[in-house]
Amino acid sequence: MSGIRASVPIRTRHQGEERRRQFRGCNLQLSSGRMRSLLALGLFLSSYAAVGQVNSNTQSITLNATLAETLTIAASPATVSFTLVAGGVAVGTPTVNVTTTWVLGSRTAVNLYGYFASTTAALTGTGGNIPTSEVLGSVNAGAYNAFTATTALGTAGASLGLFTQTITAANKSANRSDTLTLEINLTAQPQLPAGSYTGTLTLQAQAT
Repeated sequence: MSGIRASVPIRTRHQGEERRRQFRGCNLQLSSGRMRSLLALGLFLSSYAAVGQVNSNTQSITLNATLAETLTIAASPATVSFTLVAGGVAVGTPTVNVTTTWVLGSRTAVNLYGYFASTTAALTGTGGNIPTSEVLGSVNAGAYNAFTATTALGTAGASLGLFTQTITAANKSANRSDTLTLEINLTAQPQLPAGSYTGTLTLQAQAT
């Protein structure tokens, strides 16, 4: 009877160690190849970035800006009426509202003045004149004062300073509102003839 033989390869210890060395070598070769590829990619990206960033020269631009000084006043109403009292006092109506607005630089004060063109004829009429000494003003319900001063603006002896506003770093650009009440006092001229009398009061501000 003939038998069937099967051959089973038998690995010796020496052969097993040789196979393991070959496997490790293969892994090392793969790892080294991967490292070389990553290094090459990094060098490529670095050189690309260095080539892609080019800076120009610089150019300076000069900026010039100007904020002009301004000083304005607005007064309303434009007409004040009096019912005169012979030898007495008449208060004008309505009260005048004055708003002063400014944008200033190196100034220290804003002054508001009121004045007439003539000391002897603040108002004129068919029966005579009313001098500035008989026309008085009250600012913000304060004391009445006659338009008989000499100020920086207006006619000498026919003016009145209405306010002085100190200017500091905190109010270089600002405004203020005031009231001006006028009266005509005829106690010094009791014999003024009946008639209509008109005159012009000028308001003007100055920054110093």
